[in-house]
Amino acid sequence: MTKNLFRVELDDVKFQLQEKHDFAWLQKLGRVFDVFDQQDSGNISFGLERDGEKLFVKYAGAKTLNFSGETQDAIHNLREAVYLYRELSHPSLIELINHFEVKSAGYAAVFKWFEGESLHPHWSFPPPAKYSHPESPYYRYKQLTVAQRLVSLDSIFSFHAYVEKRGFVAVDFYDGSLLCDFRNNELKICDIDLYQRKPFTNTMGRLWGSSRFMSPEEFILCAEIDERTNVFNMGAMAFALVGGELDRSFAKWEAGRELYKVAIRAVNENRQLRYPNVADFKAAWDLASSFFN
Repeated sequence: MTKNLFRVELDDVKFQLQEKHDFAWLQKLGRVFDVFDQQDSGNISFGLERDGEKLFVKYAGAKTLNFSGETQDAIHNLREAVYLYRELSHPSLIELINHFEVKSAGYAAVFKWFEGESLHPHWSFPPPAKYSHPESPYYRYKQLTVAQRLVSLDSIFSFHAYVEKRGFVAVDFYDGSLLCDFRNNELKICDIDLYQRKPFTNTMGRLWGSSRFMSPEEFILCAEIDERTNVFNMGAMAFALVGGELDRSFAKWEAGRELYKVAIRAVNENRQLRYPNVADFKAAWDLASSFFN
């Protein structure tokens, strides 16, 4: 059965929803110049500008096209996520500046705008275009020098060592969680909504996330999700940014043998053979980096 779709126009953007929704509150924040409406999380996000300042607003409460769940669950998840952005504030993470209830409608989180592009824009460049189209952000990122990409990885690893120190574990971290500002060669993490405080147990069987970055225990009911899980996640990200992603052979690796040894140990399916935590992984990575020119 074809869904009845509702067309919405806000300033410079047009999009569709499954149900009517009132966005009058949003326009009080500024002029809407961009919309991100393809996510399946139940969130819809907007770029706004007011008095020369740009904002990024993430909102839960509207029935987006690709969302099949309950809007109240999306509202709850975003409200809970706000706490994470406050607790885990870090230079590598987009900056939360406000959050509030939208009366009888939903919940909004307001972030400082970051001039970056998603490394996994599946709505614009679905595979295989993601890997080969010259305008794909991921393809363009892979054209950066290895040294530039290693700077990105250092930012990612530093943040997750901090996450670990604060008593949290990463969940649903993948290349879609990354924004790259190509002009300034700067990368930021934009989505930590599902990170969890330790201890955390897999109660779903298959956790949220992209299978390209997930450890075996993220598919096992009642498995503990901990520091070693995040070590796998960091190793998988290294292969995505300076290697062959799921092809983890040395032939596809671009960053030298010493760093390869660190990354391949991190993604060992036997969790006991991985580094015990992200801090130890990063220490080994930093040491190996000194051998890479």
